[in-house]
Amino acid sequence: MNNFAVRTISSVVFCAVMVAGLIFDGSVFGALFLVIMLVAMREFYNMALGSQYAAGQRLAMLSAAMFLTTTVVFCQGGIEARWILLGILPLMIMPVVFVFMKQRPEFGRVAYIYAGLLYIAMPICLSPFLVYSGNGFNGHLLLSIFVVIWICDVGAYCVGSALGQKPDSRKLAPSISPKKSWWGFFGGVFFGTLAGLVLHFVGWMPFSLAHCIVLGALISVCGVCGDLFESLWKRWFGVKDSGNCIPGHGGMLDRFDSSLMAIPVALAYIVIAGIL
Repeated sequence: MNNFAVRTISSVVFCAVMVAGLIFDGSVFGALFLVIMLVAMREFYNMALGSQYAAGQRLAMLSAAMFLTTTVVFCQGGIEARWILLGILPLMIMPVVFVFMKQRPEFGRVAYIYAGLLYIAMPICLSPFLVYSGNGFNGHLLLSIFVVIWICDVGAYCVGSALGQKPDSRKLAPSISPKKSWWGFFGGVFFGTLAGLVLHFVGWMPFSLAHCIVLGALISVCGVCGDLFESLWKRWFGVKDSGNCIPGHGGMLDRFDSSLMAIPVALAYIVIAGIL
């Protein structure tokens, strides 16, 4: 089976799993995003640290799992908000582990453990607030964010391939991703914004037309920035892909890099605008 067929089949399966996790049930959503978060963190720590500071890595992943689980249960109305703070406990144990290590830790590398929490766990732990409201579970809004990102990617690829590969075309960030052009960037933002417009009329983004247009543009821009930021990490660590768990597409972090910036920014806009 050639690479194009593998990538196509993987894309279809990936989209089907995402739609199922965001449409059917809140518990399925929680389990799916828990797996996504832990696999992405594992990939990041493998790139950054390998087997070094394994206890700290496990504590960070445990903390992230506790934060996400308690946030989902809180949004479902199962517990009070104060129980979310249980996720802090593994973080408090982590410094004790480093204090009593036989060798003095390299704090430049220890910082990667906390970076994984801020970079990966924090955005994913915010996602339950986008799928729960006074009417219970509704994953259409979060699914809309992914749809805008996917449409932006397709638009950027098509426009960038058609217009952005000419000798005189300016590259977006040549030192990070040599193939990405400004043509592709603006093409992706245009189609992502158009997707926000369509999602308004479909009813998946239950906001005014103006807010949906702004969200479409914001998500698109943040998605591109998130993708480039992960590419920067990979160049720093000297790897091509974060992992290989998705055939033809690399790792989990490679698939969710755009959303790690888009989700918190979209949530911030919705909350600040008072439309959630």
